[in-house]
Amino acid sequence: MASSSSSSSSSSALYRISNLQNHISPLEANNKHLKSLVKVSPEVSEAISNGRAVVALESTIISHGMPYPQNLQTAKEVESIVRENGAVPATIAILNGVPCIGLNEEELERLASLGKSVQKTAGRDIAYVVATRGNGATTVSATLFFASMVGIQVFVTGGIGGVHRHANHSMDISSDLTALGRTPIAVISAGVKSILDIPKTLEYLETQHVYVAAYKSDEFPAFFTEKSGCKAPSRVDSPEDCARVIDANMKLNRQAGILFAVPIPKQHSAAGNLIESATQRALTEAREKNVTGNAETPFLLARVNELTGGTSLAANIALVKNNALIGSQIAVALSQLM
Repeated sequence: MASSSSSSSSSSALYRISNLQNHISPLEANNKHLKSLVKVSPEVSEAISNGRAVVALESTIISHGMPYPQNLQTAKEVESIVRENGAVPATIAILNGVPCIGLNEEELERLASLGKSVQKTAGRDIAYVVATRGNGATTVSATLFFASMVGIQVFVTGGIGGVHRHANHSMDISSDLTALGRTPIAVISAGVKSILDIPKTLEYLETQHVYVAAYKSDEFPAFFTEKSGCKAPSRVDSPEDCARVIDANMKLNRQAGILFAVPIPKQHSAAGNLIESATQRALTEAREKNVTGNAETPFLLARVNELTGGTSLAANIALVKNNALIGSQIAVALSQLM
């Protein structure tokens, strides 16, 4: 009887210790569970294990950013640019409820052909899409979450979300900004989308402890144009500069992200005034039609593309490819530094 009591007491103690360890280090304790929930491609897994450069890529631009098959072609070209510059691409999406980090050709094709029927998935939507075994195209905030989960340090996108114009009435502020504020990953983008309020977005990023620097420029870019009229908080001039900032951020254990804003290539920025005029008109139409929330950005980008006769989409593709080039160079410089 005493032996049974002792065994029960011992089991109880072990349970309490295990439970305590879960509270002290939940990420380590749940590592096995996380691995069972996420599918990492063999290429990405091997690269991470060997300390090679890996670049995370979001998938909303594939499903919601452009029509099929142009979206598939662009996705493949962006991944090729990453590989040509010495890094491994890790496009992130949720397929049949399984978060996938690194997509094969068949998965890319499926995501592209499904298009807008795939749920646009921000950080808040992840649990729902997984629980219902749905298909989700990850936005910046959701991509940050999954990239951080597996230890990817560099993430390339077109432009991040931000504070919407008239946010003082709508309170529409993208979760990309708060995700950046609590995820220690470097995001390479062409600034924030020009449909947003750039000065307020920069203020909000400062509030969230996000280090912001323009790449080879003193001015913060405005997505479709090289200049926004806003002075950049900081400046970096090479992939090595960026890598040193990321490395220091990691060593200091700062739990906030980094935004490197890369201006659109000069040859594609000439149409900036035309695009800005179309943006103003699209914003007016969105208010008149009461288009709000996560439906607003796809509506605005599609409408601006219509109004500019496809000019804005061509510029969007060009800047994403340029960001992939710079982001890959940064990831390689970081892997060499580490």
